[in-house]
Order: sequence, then structure tokens, then C-alpha cells
Amino acid sequence: MKKILITGASGFVGSFLVAECLKREKLNVFAGVRATSNRTYLQDERIHFFEMDFNDIPNLEKQLKKERFDFIIHNAGIVAAPKNEDYFRVNYTLTKNFVNALVEADSVPEKFTYISSLSAYGPADSNDLSDFVKEEDQPHPLTSYGKSKLAAEQFLRKQELFPSIIIRPTVVYGPREKELLTFFKYINRGWEPYVGFRKQHLTFIYVKDLARAVIDAAISGSIVHKAYFLSDGQFYTPQGLSKIARQILKKKTFKFYVPIGLTRLVAFLMETTGKMSGRFPILNLEKVDELESRNWKCDFQPLWDDIRFRPQYDLESGLRETLLWYKKNNWL
Repeated sequence: MKKILITGASGFVGSFLVAECLKREKLNVFAGVRATSNRTYLQDERIHFFEMDFNDIPNLEKQLKKERFDFIIHNAGIVAAPKNEDYFRVNYTLTKNFVNALVEADSVPEKFTYISSLSAYGPADSNDLSDFVKEEDQPHPLTSYGKSKLAAEQFLRKQELFPSIIIRPTVVYGPREKELLTFFKYINRGWEPYVGFRKQHLTFIYVKDLARAVIDAAISGSIVHKAYFLSDGQFYTPQGLSKIARQILKKKTFKFYVPIGLTRLVAFLMETTGKMSGRFPILNLEKVDELESRNWKCDFQPLWDDIRFRPQYDLESGLRETLLWYKKNNWL
């Protein structure tokens, strides 16, 4: 059996990647976690745990010499941090540490799959809603998170003898996801807020579809040294997202629009307060930049062509599973 390691396995996306790997008969699944990681969603007895510390390079090299992997999916990272340098320390520097440790330990896998983000490229042309973000475009990330992901991508691309691929998902949603949960809580309470007044195109990928696509790409012997965007192949408006959520939750809502200027002021106050308390808010100034952007469509066709991936969920079916899970588990 081929041995596959998923880093960041205890998190939202990571736990679904592990679950998808367990469905594959010819994979021996290792969950890369910290010693202090919450393993609530990693209860299957078939899972092997691989405790890792990317800061301890000598010990990491020793571990990798002893336990060699055929495939590695590097999903570990952070999406929110109080300081910009934290994004680069975790998403870029620790990725570089990991790759260098694999090389030094002479344990380079058949393929190293890096989970990046559409944020690494930023939105498509805001003046042309028919445009898509494409691989040949010049990246222009709007946030420190996106910039740190792009830096890690650029490092990997320079490693010509290191077999890797890059997957850039758009907004990932599903059971256990916490960022969009905030918006759904508003809907559930009868509020329907929007930021700004301009038309927007948004894209999404259900976490179970993401897991299938990533595993298919990771174990495929035919693709290497490539990068792909990943979405469900459709685009939606914020109003369309709200409508689906309202229908599933059977809620009537009061719709209102918050001007960008006021949203920035609120984000500034929340960010300032958060820094003082050591807690970083979901709504911050960089997040407002993303919320203001009009076009998050991306060119998903190359991944679909190379691994013949087709999503099993559109936004309505994915949200139905997600919202029912939130209700069942008292998150909503």
C-alpha cells in the first residue's frame, strides 16, 4: 500500500482529506498533527498519527528518514493571525522548512501536493464580470494570507527536482467550517446583511468535492509541476447564496446593505480591539478588501481536464448538508 501523509489533518479541510483517503483501498493514511492538536474528527482506528513540529528541523529530518511517504498533501497553515508576519512564518517559512527537511532526509515523495488558495492570485478583473482568474495571469493578492500562500508557491516552483503540484481552492464550505457560519447565523436570526452595493460574482467548493479532487490529483502519476484552481464550476451572487440559505433554514429576513466606508470603520475598530485582546476578528481591514472585490471566478477547466474531476455538489446541495449539520450539532 502507498503511504500518504496529510499535514494539518486535525483542521476543517484536513480532516475531510483524511476521511477521503480512508475510502481509497490502496492508501495507508497518516495524519500529520501537532502533539496538542484536537483529534475529535480523527477517530477512525485506521489512521496513523505522525506528530510534527515544523520549527524543529533536526527532529523533523530524523522522523522523515525513519518514516518515508509516497505522497504528501501539505495542508497545514493559518488563515487568520493578529500579525502579518505570522502568515509568512507559518504559510511560507514552515513550508520551506518542511520541503528542505524532506530533501535533507533523502525522503522526497513521489508527489508533494500543496494546498494554496485563490487568494494567492486575488480576484479577476473587477471591471469585467465575464473574466476569470487564469494561471497565466499576474497574481495580485489582496491580503497577507494570500501573499504568504503565493510566496510558498513561488518557492515550490523553484524546486525543479522536487515533484509537486499546487491546488488553489476558492471559498471552501461544509460541516465544521466556522467563517461562513457567522453569515449563516445572521440569516438564522432574520438578518440579511450585504457589504457595498455593487454586483459581485462569487465561487465556492464543497469540502467533500475538494477532498476528492485533491486526492485524485495527489495520487495521479500523470501530473506534476502544475498548479490548478478549484471551484464547483459555477458562480453565484451574494444574494443567491442568501436565498439558498433562507430556503433551507426556512427563514424570512430583513435585507440591508452596509456601505464600504462604514464597513471599513467597523473592521478597523474590531481589528484594533482584537489586537489589544490578542484575538483577531473575522472582520478585519484585509477581509473588507476581499469582500469589496467584485469577481472571484476562476478557470477550473485545467483540473477538470487533467483528472476528469466533476463535482458532486452544487451550492444548494452542499449548503443543505452543511446547514443541517450545523443545526444537528447546535452550531446554528
